[in-house]
Amino acid sequence: MIGEREVIFVGAEGSRVACDPPFPPLARAAGDLDGYQPGPLLEHVERERIVGVLLVRLGGHAVGVFEGERLAASKVGSRLVHGRHRKGGSSSGRFARRRAGQARVALQAAADVAARVLLPWEERLEAVVLGGDRRALDEVLDDQRLQPLRPLLTGRVFDVPDPRLNVLRAMPERFTATVVRPSGTISA
Repeated sequence: MIGEREVIFVGAEGSRVACDPPFPPLARAAGDLDGYQPGPLLEHVERERIVGVLLVRLGGHAVGVFEGERLAASKVGSRLVHGRHRKGGSSSGRFARRRAGQARVALQAAADVAARVLLPWEERLEAVVLGGDRRALDEVLDDQRLQPLRPLLTGRVFDVPDPRLNVLRAMPERFTATVVRPSGTISA
């Protein structure tokens, strides 16, 4: 069976496996819900796409555009953001304000880089993949310049270590993966 976001294969004995391919929605052949063959799924998964990637954690960001698996444009950067202050006392408020200011500057830098790298590709991008800290990503994506990219977001946020060039280069392996999971059995 094929839906917009998953394909379920049913074995002869009724066991089921669900596949969540990247980049939904899936093309649906008219009336082809039973006896689904893997060919259309494989074609969907193997098709090369132009994909933007935005990885953000407090203090670091990596932005890139992939043509298939080739990194066509990228920029990686970092800004100092101190860790949280564990002790109280008279200086803890000052430390928290300084940290908040550093975080604001770091996230603004990430938004600037995202605009510089992704927006020139806007017309050709088929999807934008996110990774890192959700709260930091939300703040970066609140930047007005990035609003045209919102409809392209895939919805899945990948957990990534500090955004570095090697992490960015490894992303196609992750965002093109099809998640396969058991889906129960059908009783006769």
